[in-house]
This record gives sequence, C-alpha cells and structure tokens, in this order.
Amino acid sequence: MSDTVTYELDGEVAVVRLDDGKANVLGHEVLQDLHRALDRAEQEARAVALVGRPGYLSGGFDLAEFARGPEATRDLVIAGARLHLRLFTFPRPVVVAATGHAVAAGAIVLLAADWTVGAAGTFRIGLPEVAIKMPLPAFAVELARYRLRTRAFDEATLFARMYDPDSAREAGYLDVVTPPEATEATAITRAAELASTLSPGAFALTRPRVRGPVAAHIETGLVADVTALTTGLGA
Repeated sequence: MSDTVTYELDGEVAVVRLDDGKANVLGHEVLQDLHRALDRAEQEARAVALVGRPGYLSGGFDLAEFARGPEATRDLVIAGARLHLRLFTFPRPVVVAATGHAVAAGAIVLLAADWTVGAAGTFRIGLPEVAIKMPLPAFAVELARYRLRTRAFDEATLFARMYDPDSAREAGYLDVVTPPEATEATAITRAAELASTLSPGAFALTRPRVRGPVAAHIETGLVADVTALTTGLGA
C-alpha cells in the first residue's frame, strides 16, 4: 500500500482506509494502491470496509492529472471507472463509509458499493459535473441508474444536485447516516455482519448474475465514451 491507502485485516473484514490528509483525490497511484488492497482482500477477507478520512471520503479525480491535457484526463477517468467497476462486481461484500464529502468520483464510489454509511454534518455528496461544464460519463450514469431511487436519478445526474447526508440517504447514495464519530465503526460492524451471514462461495457466484449485465454494458462502451467526452465531443 502507501501512506494514503492502508490495509488492516479486522477479523474477516478487510478495512481499507483512504487518507491523504487533504481531499482524498483519486490519481493513478491511489487507484493502483486501492487495487492492491482489493487483491489482498480477495484472498484473505470475507468483506471489505472502505473508509475515508475525517471530513472526506473523496473529492474526486486528481485535477492536477487532468491539467496535463485530454489524453491524461481520458486515461485517469478510464482507470477510475475500472476501479469503480471492480468495487461494483467485487466477489466480497463492499461497505463504504463516507466520513465527509463524497464528490464526483468520490460519489461514484458510493454508487458502486453494496452498503453505505455517511457522517452527519454539512457535507456535500453528489455529481456536480454538468454544473461545472463537464459531461457525466456513461459509467457514472449507469451506476447512478442502478443505485439511486428513480425519482432522484434525473436530479442527481442531469441537474447536478448536491446533497447533504440526510437527503443523500433519501436519494439512495447512503443507507444510513450516523454521528461522525460512529461512521467508521458502523461500516466495519456492517461488513462483519455480512461476512458472518453470507456464504462466500454463493455470494461470489451470485454477484455476476446480479450485477454482471450492467458491468458488461458499461465496459463495452467505456473507452469510446470517455474518449469522446475528453476530446470535447460531449461538451
């Protein structure tokens, strides 16, 4: 791992913590470290709890990498999409703790999870892309369609609504909201419950039957869609 991504096996739960001391932005190095953590979890855990730092789950992709140009932007968005898809199809239950803000790619982490808990407070959760002149890629749209409640789908995607934790729970980003000091423990407890009650083999075989068609649809058009957006065709 790294200083930003750490891994701890807590009983049957792989606890993966994301903490860069700032906004927990997702660049190539962080994405690679998250994949390494998931590689390990796949071998030795029965569930995963992905936890942010106080105040942030993630502020989204690393804009410093975007500043290198359209090709760098395309490569990072595709790499991020593949991390999100891995979470979405992971053969173990994935619980995510939004310990604060979850914006753009950070919000998509919530959309890819099995169960989510958010910290109460003046935090922002959502997909602001359309409001900041960035078309929303298809993989984010499809994960939002899968996860969010029907009545929230348009406002979350087309209208770039940003939610506080309570309204994010109503929209479907979060399953429960807790006091900030209880958010991490709640995520780990829920992951432990899933680890103890679900058959790993049955879960791993059922997962692709439930989510595989959505993931395959996303993967089929992923590169072409992101390439079009990052070269201005969808602006």
